[in-house]
Amino acid sequence: MEFDITKLSSKGQIVIPAGMRKGLKEGDKLVIIRNKDHIILKKADKVSKQLKEDLEFARRTEEAYKRIEAGEGTRMNFDDFIKEMKKW
Repeated sequence: MEFDITKLSSKGQIVIPAGMRKGLKEGDKLVIIRNKDHIILKKADKVSKQLKEDLEFARRTEEAYKRIEAGEGTRMNFDDFIKEMKKW
């Protein structure tokens, strides 16, 4: 594993240190994933279908948690919940 330190500019830009740019070229697209204080950069062309599905699941789960915290959740008994899940 490699690591380095960079700074955020006043315009919100970061510089990827030279030692970390191996395999990157100008114009490459990067996916940015943020989870609280963790930020991950990944080349967009290397993003697998599974990762895309995982990110979509995480986004939908986060939205659901926000709705529940706002009191917009739905209560149901266990059997009804299982029936609903089988529809997915």
